[in-house]
Formats: sequence, C-alpha cells, structure tokens
Amino acid sequence: MTRRRGTPAGDPEKKPVPRSGGDPRSAGRAIWKGAYDRLLGDPHFRALVKKVGPVRFASSAPDPFSFLVRAITYQQLAGKAAATIHGRLVTALGGSVVPDAVHAASDDALRAAGLSRGKLASVRDLAARVRDRSLELGALEEMSDADVIEHLTQVRGIGRWTAEMLLLFHLRRPDVWPVGDLGVRAGMARLLGWEKPPNEKELELIGVGYRPWRSATAWYCWRAMEPGAVDE
Repeated sequence: MTRRRGTPAGDPEKKPVPRSGGDPRSAGRAIWKGAYDRLLGDPHFRALVKKVGPVRFASSAPDPFSFLVRAITYQQLAGKAAATIHGRLVTALGGSVVPDAVHAASDDALRAAGLSRGKLASVRDLAARVRDRSLELGALEEMSDADVIEHLTQVRGIGRWTAEMLLLFHLRRPDVWPVGDLGVRAGMARLLGWEKPPNEKELELIGVGYRPWRSATAWYCWRAMEPGAVDE
C-alpha cells in the first residue's frame, strides 16, 4: 500500500488528515491523557501541544470491518474524491457495510460506485475471510499490536500501514509508531527543526524516547503539518 503524507485512515476530515467528521481536536473526549503531560514537557512539542490541546478524534467507523473497507477505499486518493466514492459504496451496499452486503453486491454495482479492480478484489477478499472466519475481527481487541498487524495483513490490499491506522484510530492503542508514514516523518522534522524528514530507521530510533505514548506523538506530528501549527 502506498503511504500517503498525513492521511491516517481513521482521523476525521481536516487537511492534511482527510477523513469525515469535522475537527479532530473538538470531536470526542481527550484520550491518552498521560501523553499530554509527557509531551507538554518536551521542548520540541511544548508549543504545539499548548496550541492544539490533548489528543482528540472521532472514530470514522463503528466497527473494524467498515473501518477497513473505508481504509481500502481511501488508498491513493485525495480526501474529497475518496469520501465521494466511499459514500457511493455505502449506498451500493444498502447503507450497511457488512460482509454479507459485500458478498451480495454485484461487481458491476461496486465498480459503478468507483472502486478500482484492485480495491474491489481487496474488499471482496476482506469480506470472504470474515465470512469464512479465517479473519477474526472480533478477536482484535484481545490481540497484541504485532498480532493485529500479522492477522490483518493476510488480506489482499491491507499492508502494515493500514493495520497500524486501525490500531491507532479504531482500537486506540497508545504506543503505535507508523515509521512508514510520510506525514509523521515530515511533522517530526518540522518539530525538531530538521531540514529533511528522518528516514524510517531514524524515526524508529527517535520514537524510543516517546514510549509508551508514540500514538499521541504521531498524532501531534500530523498536527504539526497543518498551516500555522508550528512557528517557522
């Protein structure tokens, strides 16, 4: 899967983090409250944390299956175009994004909604695995982060990044560190004052100092890419 700059699959629509649902800082209750105090004490993050406040976002989907269908739909697309296609897909499924609805829908109907052939194959594979119980989405809550990633990436079209976004935005695990995300890398560079974003290995090392709150650290890195968020 192509990793896009600052487009986490579960965050509400607010560029550069396109998803539906309004401002992620005003939606829902504050989460990872310990991270707020931790990052408020970090000289690189302090000003941004004071400006945007504690981590807040609304879930973009009510369950793991609809989250993953949405994530597949959004792959490699700008927020507005992806939202349009996703809306058409929900309509084509009769308003219920569940495996049985995907199974019952014709290829023509799903293609007419705007799914590419590759995304159609991915959504079909996801639904089939849930239906035959080779993919146990109901068990994700009890799995470790590593096991969730291994379990989900057996599905066609779901890579590590998509699994990490589900961990962070749907399961709300506190220590997810998506080193392949271009938005996190660019945001970290801006916060650290680096001319170039860190590569994945460098970001992995940087992240060690932010355990066990790397999910919040990633969220603030995305926020750092918003216009005016960080003083130049």
